[in-house]
Amino acid sequence: MNTTRTAPVLVIGSGLAGLMTALTLSPQPVLLVTAGSLGLSGSSTLAQGGIAASVGADDSAALHLADTIAAGDGLCDRSVAAEIIEAGAEVVAALEAHGVHFDRKADGSFSLGLEAAHSRHRIVHVDGDATGAGIMRALTAKVLATPSITVMENTRALRLIRQDGRVVGACLENVGPVAARAVVLATGGVGGLYNATTTPLGNLGQGAALAGRAGAVLADMEFVQFHPTALAVSAPRLPLISEAVRGDGAQLVNDRGERFMVDIPGRELAPRDVVARAIGREIAQGRKVYLDACTALGARFATRFPGIDALCKQHGIDPSRDLIPVRPATHYHMGGIRTDADGRSSLPGLWAVGEAACTGLHGANRLASNSLLEAAAMGLRAARALGCEEAVAVRHPVPVSLPQGADLEPVRRVVSNHLGLLRDEEGLRSAITTLLPLAETDDAAAVALVAAVAAFERRESRGSHARTDHPQKHAEAKRRFHTFETAFALARDIAAPETSLQRIPRTA
Repeated sequence: MNTTRTAPVLVIGSGLAGLMTALTLSPQPVLLVTAGSLGLSGSSTLAQGGIAASVGADDSAALHLADTIAAGDGLCDRSVAAEIIEAGAEVVAALEAHGVHFDRKADGSFSLGLEAAHSRHRIVHVDGDATGAGIMRALTAKVLATPSITVMENTRALRLIRQDGRVVGACLENVGPVAARAVVLATGGVGGLYNATTTPLGNLGQGAALAGRAGAVLADMEFVQFHPTALAVSAPRLPLISEAVRGDGAQLVNDRGERFMVDIPGRELAPRDVVARAIGREIAQGRKVYLDACTALGARFATRFPGIDALCKQHGIDPSRDLIPVRPATHYHMGGIRTDADGRSSLPGLWAVGEAACTGLHGANRLASNSLLEAAAMGLRAARALGCEEAVAVRHPVPVSLPQGADLEPVRRVVSNHLGLLRDEEGLRSAITTLLPLAETDDAAAVALVAAVAAFERRESRGSHARTDHPQKHAEAKRRFHTFETAFALARDIAAPETSLQRIPRTA
């Protein structure tokens, strides 16, 4: 076994949540491990819209909370949501203190955008539509200038290490075991499990896999958000057309020129799950879908959305005069490692922040731009809570069973086919049957299997989870929690040919 390195706090992942955690822990020493290059990998740098924060004169945390609860379709944890939303102004101030420059009006007030299902203009942004890139540039520079943070790039965490029921470190690729007072998972979501995604292809639910293999509880794994308007081009990762474009008046039309959202409450600014399914229905019926920004924005498009304008023009589309072809694509995972608002998981010593965590803020469907808010707020909260915890003596970490390399293509195919916008029992059973034999050694398959089991159990349609065989919504909303052990056991029952439906729990 390699020589053990020690770090009081090990942060795995270098997006907004991970960097905020590391910076807020300063001057406590932190080892920050990232699978790619610092500041360039992960989803945070791709974020366009901004951060939802109730900082406007006509806004309040209560209004923001009400919008969040409505979008979450009955499954939000109200107390957690209130805590995170009330931190909005603090988050913005903390980011500005780290060197982030949010767009402001001539009078010095924030330039606030409007996005789907928000009742107020409350989206703070950077350089129009380059919020994530702007935030990550500033935080990366601050991390590199902070002596207490040691950065280890291009290094994967392979397994967590437990001792006496507590997580005490992790085994790192080409490094070996690293002992830690606490491990913070900030590894992002699951978009890379799908063939069509707006996220980095390497986002495979690594945090859920690490936590799940260690025995942690996972939550709401069936809820995967599809962004309604990814640019419909041939590319491994689909560029995103921010919701803010619709917030500024752009309209959805099909190839007949019909505005198919006009009879749906909220129209283009309905919750994301509603808009995504409406677009999906048009495409399923053989029609193409476009975003028309010509009238609402026209020549102003390039100034208001310079990044999106450049992306479109790379594909021969001029948004000031051309329709923008769009389609839904996987964008965000509402599920993940079950935590409280401070990021504490069910395992002592293990914390999770950002998209890797599932606090209950988002419920069954995330409100636009609440993700960056949650990532930054959890980074602040987790670091402060960690600072109050006493160090635990850690013996030399013991060897752990390491993951084997696996072919992602079969996993992506079954996930894309059966865990997409629309689901049914036959498809979910097929997915579970295919994934089960892979899941014991394949981390991506294991994460997908838990999601499929949760989706199979949820015999209703709620938020981003739509069952064609169960289109109704149950009167009582219940969240679902699984460990790998319980999910794998359920999967074996579901996949067994003699399974009777009575053996599978029928609660919502």
